[in-house]
Amino acid sequence: MYNPPQFREDRPELLAEIIRAARLALLVSAAADGSVPEATHLPMTLVPGEGPHGTLYGHVAKANPQWRGLAAAGAARAIFTGPEAYVSPSLYPSKQEHGRVVPTWNYVAVHAIGPVEVVEDATRLHAIVSRLTEQHEAPRDTPWAVADAPDDFVASQLKGIVGIVLRIETLIGKRKLSQNRPEPDRTGVLAGLSASAEPADRAVAEAMRAG
Repeated sequence: MYNPPQFREDRPELLAEIIRAARLALLVSAAADGSVPEATHLPMTLVPGEGPHGTLYGHVAKANPQWRGLAAAGAARAIFTGPEAYVSPSLYPSKQEHGRVVPTWNYVAVHAIGPVEVVEDATRLHAIVSRLTEQHEAPRDTPWAVADAPDDFVASQLKGIVGIVLRIETLIGKRKLSQNRPEPDRTGVLAGLSASAEPADRAVAEAMRAG
């Protein structure tokens, strides 16, 4: 990921927060046949304290060919996208001064890279699925649990998936939030996005305020 110094984000606690808030990852890895990389959208759970930057757990369908490539390549990249918004030149006061402005896009992203393990053991798969379920059911008034389903049904479902364990060795964070613009332009972007009817725009404004 191209990441100029002014946009780099290295604070571990903030990178973990971005990963958790993104919820859905894009897992990218080399194809088994050496062709273009393969990619799968999947939820992944971050467990801190396991390895340099934590460990990501998820699963894919056994019918998905990517997992065989993962087993061969031994490494992968998980991409998490945070808030993003189009930035119009009309939000810059400098547009009125000299007109030398162009549109851009503000966004937040984290790339997690490291060795990956494919899991087919039923006991470990059950733990991966249970942890992921607990994370996303927790906010509900009456959380559903894997144990709510019949054991034989759960066992049959586990046969159709493989687990993915990515131990993060490299963590790259990017927060492109108008840091490269003069302060009046940055203030104009913040005001414009804050007043937008689009929730995604307002989320970027909130990220800008957070610093």
